[in-house]
Amino acid sequence: EKHLTLAGPFPLIQGGIAIIGRNPVFLNKKGKEEFWGLVDWYRTMLVTHGVTVQLETEATADALSGFDEVIIATGVVPRDPQIPGQDGSNVVSYIDVLNGTAKVGHRVAVIGAGGIGFDVSEHLVHDGESSTLNLPEWMREWGVTDPGEHRSGLAPEGPQPPAPARQITMLQRKTSKPGKGLGKTTGWIHRASLTMRNVQMIAGVNYEKIDDSGLHISFGEAREKPTLIEADTIVLCAGQLSDRSLADTLEARGVTCHVIGGADVAAELDANRAINQGTRLAAALCPPLLRVPLTPARAIR
Repeated sequence: EKHLTLAGPFPLIQGGIAIIGRNPVFLNKKGKEEFWGLVDWYRTMLVTHGVTVQLETEATADALSGFDEVIIATGVVPRDPQIPGQDGSNVVSYIDVLNGTAKVGHRVAVIGAGGIGFDVSEHLVHDGESSTLNLPEWMREWGVTDPGEHRSGLAPEGPQPPAPARQITMLQRKTSKPGKGLGKTTGWIHRASLTMRNVQMIAGVNYEKIDDSGLHISFGEAREKPTLIEADTIVLCAGQLSDRSLADTLEARGVTCHVIGGADVAAELDANRAINQGTRLAAALCPPLLRVPLTPARAIR
């Protein structure tokens, strides 16, 4: 019989799931608010199966020395874009935006046009309840109506999105199309939604500096066309790095640990992959749980 202990620094069972649960955007045709249901389910299962939960507890290598197996699911940390002036009071992290602790002005420059940048931009252009939770509003926003009233189910007046809550400019260093790495079936939704709300997307920039006026950029290797993006707030969404600090410390002491989720691979962080890894690893560590042959979680990418 195995006894499980779950420890983490948060006051709630949450991690990245709870952060994206606050984000009113599309995910596989559903709002990410749906993730709150998953958090509730995990909380119930932990109580049901007698798992020891230690909240607001920073796991250390010394504290973990007595365990037979150690699973590292420490997630990710924001990538540092190293822009002069990024320590200013008008610069905030995407984490602080999504958890509601950051005060964001009306004119916003979002640094990074990957998945995080798109999610944060959608969060900021909304004001109030997401249309994904209100069917009439969603239909009005996308110009959809009853096929019995109008041919093909398209409203004659077309999409009628609400006015954006903020003026957003998204930027990226890559010269490729912003959002190129988004999901093949849902990426167009993100781009269309932001375009309807007049979000500007600029690629191929160099970040020169940040000051009280906003974000200073240039273009190309020659750093041409110096431009000021006037902004009240600059949000850093420049990607993520795996938080392997605890895993590295344990491995240096000769302790074998299992690294899963964002701590394993930060690129295109995916809740599906993290849950898959956790489930397969649990089955591998507890053979009676196996119903079908599974590949060890460490091999999943």
